[in-house]
Amino acid sequence: MKPSSCDSRHPATRSLVSSRRLILLLLLSLSCNAFAFDLRGHVKLQGNIADLPDDSLLRDFSDDPAVDSAVDLRANLEGDAGSWRWHADYQLSLLDGDRVALQQQVPAIGFGGSAFTDDDQRVMDLAHRISDEDDRILGHRLDRFFISHSGEQTVWRIGRQAISWGNGMIYNPVDFFNPFDPAAVDTEYKTGDDMIYAQQLFDSGDDLQAVWVGRRDSDGHVDAEVASLALKYHGFSDRFEYDLLAAEHFDQSYFAAGAVIDVGESIWRGDLLRVDSDGQQFDSAVLNWSYSFIAWRRNFSVTVEYYRNGFGIDDGDYGPASLAANPGLVSRITRGELFSLGKNYLAAATTIELSPLWLASLSLFNNLDDDSRLLQVFSRHDLQQDLQLLIALNLPRGDDGSEFGGIDAGLGDQTLAVGNSLFAQLAWYF
Repeated sequence: MKPSSCDSRHPATRSLVSSRRLILLLLLSLSCNAFAFDLRGHVKLQGNIADLPDDSLLRDFSDDPAVDSAVDLRANLEGDAGSWRWHADYQLSLLDGDRVALQQQVPAIGFGGSAFTDDDQRVMDLAHRISDEDDRILGHRLDRFFISHSGEQTVWRIGRQAISWGNGMIYNPVDFFNPFDPAAVDTEYKTGDDMIYAQQLFDSGDDLQAVWVGRRDSDGHVDAEVASLALKYHGFSDRFEYDLLAAEHFDQSYFAAGAVIDVGESIWRGDLLRVDSDGQQFDSAVLNWSYSFIAWRRNFSVTVEYYRNGFGIDDGDYGPASLAANPGLVSRITRGELFSLGKNYLAAATTIELSPLWLASLSLFNNLDDDSRLLQVFSRHDLQQDLQLLIALNLPRGDDGSEFGGIDAGLGDQTLAVGNSLFAQLAWYF
């Protein structure tokens, strides 16, 4: 029997068609109800300039200094009718510069993260590159697209959304659904995933959350081996809050426990995470202390955090052979779940409120295994009600071969180092 035209399509093509049908059906169903609408969003203009050291392999593929610019338009549309709500966030992004050119030439290396977020591995294909040139990408996507229902003690959402778990303030091993880079400057929106989320609230104030995240494998098929299923219980005792988590993530078992407790005028937070992967156990942990105070008529906050990366390398050797021997670490970095190569880190951050509209902070990320570090100076200034300026100066230091000094590229004495960099972003909100 001759296969139908639908059956003969490639899985990725069927995914795109199905996603478009889902969007049309949802919009048609919503148009039949008396929903109240709310539109808001932003336009962000940003630029980044980074020095590339003389021994950096990246100089072979990029100008020095490396210069990048971007424009990001985001329109967030919400509607509600009583207990029902829907949400759709549209993004239009223009990316231009050396980072794009580098990732177009050598996708395996770069300045960290993908230049444009594609949906090849997500259930719904809601992203499209309008224009794709050597050093410029114009694309658009739906970063949020879900419908939700809230009852007296229940909440559920289905569609593209984001979720954050864990008690880490800088490093967060329990947040394995599209976490932010610890040194990220713009953390306003996490990248959304296609998931089903449910929450049950109890009279005690405790709650139980469940989430299923669907994904496609390399062949374009929705596969349980690359999906995630997680349960998290959040509870309260007389003195502290606690979390208990169990998950199956990329066909591996995750178990976590965490707590938050007030001690005097400070707050202690922590998480323990065990991952069972092919019969091996990997233990990660984070513990932090936060304290706020007033000095010189200014508000200050201080955070100190220790992080142990169970998948990290503890001898400071991050060369190609060492990375090849640690596939669990490499796969998580590739998926954007981890951003740290070492095993032990000590980080600290201090924030000062220069004025009610101006915050400045100083952060230090220290790899204890190779004695390399990153110092970040950050400023967030609300110039007026709907206009915000972000500026960040990144100053990495370390020996050649270290994480922040530049890991070994595997080609002679060359490294993958990125030197001092300056980031600036001007955002207008509407």
